Amino acid sequence: MNDQGYEYRDLVAKTWDLLRGDTSLWPDKFFYRDFITLIGEPVLDVGCGTRRLLLDYMADGIDIDGVDHSPEMLTLCREKASVLGLDPTLFQQSMEDLDLPRRYRIILVPSNSFQLVMEIDSAKRAMKHIYNHLESGGVLIMPFMIILQEGNPLEKDWVLDAEKERPDDGAVIRRWSRARFDLKNQLEHTETRFEASLDGEIVASEYHVRSPATRWYTQSQACDLYHHAGFTNLQMFSEFSHQPASEEDTIFSVVGIRP
Repeated sequence: MNDQGYEYRDLVAKTWDLLRGDTSLWPDKFFYRDFITLIGEPVLDVGCGTRRLLLDYMADGIDIDGVDHSPEMLTLCREKASVLGLDPTLFQQSMEDLDLPRRYRIILVPSNSFQLVMEIDSAKRAMKHIYNHLESGGVLIMPFMIILQEGNPLEKDWVLDAEKERPDDGAVIRRWSRARFDLKNQLEHTETRFEASLDGEIVASEYHVRSPATRWYTQSQACDLYHHAGFTNLQMFSEFSHQPASEEDTIFSVVGIRP
């Protein structure tokens, strides 16, 4: 964890949307929307970031709030909302200490954001806070990713994993990353380098260390988290389909109900 207490800041936040590219057809958007149609509103987007699901759903008339730990990401979300003529209700909080003024029919924790909670006790506390923010009969939907696949190296070399031209000034933004893995504790440790160059000259650069960065869960461990918090009627889906997850799935979504 960095000394500011949150990860998504500085160039990480400022280049987030640019380096992600077009997310409008990402399959989770339609997967969650199916559940919203089925279960109802209001909806809470935990780890809402700069806008990806939140503002698209708002534009469609869905009653949805957002919460994120990063003030920079929330500032960007408000700026994007203003351009669209939207006024979202946003909260700056961690999911471990979630304390919001209303309850929800559906809570989403997209993009494996839950796996940014490093400590098991903190993860259990976050699950209980999420549970307490659901109405009776409300649903929690979270995807999980098993990050290290069998046969992958335990340490990775630096990789240029994103390169885009920034539209407002023509600067080229590059991001390099590398990772190492702690198999015993199921933790990923990462390093990231950012570089902005304009007319061949480097005008900004940053280096970020996240140690640890991400925790991964097996399917049974993810279900145990749900059961421990009090959720029932668990369903596990393959990625963002409506097909049941298989043992081989390394991306799976878990849905649970608050009785």
